[in-house]
Amino acid sequence: MYALIMAGGVGARFWPKSRLRTPKHLLKIINDKTMLENTVSRLDSLIKRDDCYIITNKEQKTNVATNVENFNMENIISEPLGRNTAAAIGYGAIKLLQKDKDAIMVVLPADHYIKNVDEFSKIVTTAADYCEKNDDCLITIGIEPTHPETGYGYIQIGKDAGYGAFEVKSFAEKPNFETAVRFLENGDFYWNSGMFIWKASTILNEIKKHIPDLFESLMNLKQALEDNDSNDVIERIYSEMKSISIDYGVMEKAENVKVFVGDFGWSDVGSWFEIYRMKDKDSDENVIDANFISVDTKGCYIVSDNKEKLITTIGIQDMAVIDTDDSLLITPLSRSQDVKELVEKLKAKKYIDVL
Repeated sequence: MYALIMAGGVGARFWPKSRLRTPKHLLKIINDKTMLENTVSRLDSLIKRDDCYIITNKEQKTNVATNVENFNMENIISEPLGRNTAAAIGYGAIKLLQKDKDAIMVVLPADHYIKNVDEFSKIVTTAADYCEKNDDCLITIGIEPTHPETGYGYIQIGKDAGYGAFEVKSFAEKPNFETAVRFLENGDFYWNSGMFIWKASTILNEIKKHIPDLFESLMNLKQALEDNDSNDVIERIYSEMKSISIDYGVMEKAENVKVFVGDFGWSDVGSWFEIYRMKDKDSDENVIDANFISVDTKGCYIVSDNKEKLITTIGIQDMAVIDTDDSLLITPLSRSQDVKELVEKLKAKKYIDVL
């Protein structure tokens, strides 16, 4: 069993803390370790570190390499360009097959939170065993929902497929609130965690079937790696790759998808509101990480990098105030998913220095 940790995104919803070179997975959000360090550490009881791979982009590779101790630097795969998750997973599969033709991949985002690591390990082990016995299957982990969440995609499960697995009835995009409530009441919809288990050869076969032009590019990449071609050649191949997610490109079309249901305290930590929800609150339901004095302020998340700088508020509720050296974000917690839209506007207006 091998791990492929995807650590190439920026985490735009965590601006202004998350930046191109110091993205969300390199931030210490939950504890005194970065999200990436936590992801690697929770695999230690499952997979040897020499069998763990991290795929990132060339802008982040140096920071990723210095972030995780006792990690084989040869196992850090650098994409020359971002081409979404299908390309990243295909690249990782090629690398693993060079090492082991029967490799089973556990694909994990680098920036998720898992509270119960033992339960997580049990689910992954069971799913990998199922994959060993059913080598043409694609396994994803669905999370039992605890509330009507609009920031996640959903998986509707079908009949029991044995050994803890379920068939898939449908995939659903991120819903509006009313639809999320209906999903919760229905009882057979689960959060799509973005965690996968499959054989490396199987996912490449599925990419060949459902995204043939991407598969062709991946085979060109495989040949270039075997021929020790220059970085320029690899970058040219990558620039021609189709940019598509593994969910849309493969999972929503494949017929051999199975779901294992996980209940291990999972969060994709996808917004400032999610952090607020996870953190301990004071008597006014505030989460404070700043030099802060207030009047009539409740249910807010206040954080500042400069602990000597005084932040004060009067009469606000359900707000996030995120203060860094060069930027300040103020948003209702309920709108924190929209920070990604704000980042797009900053790009359009060429505020490059704060990105």
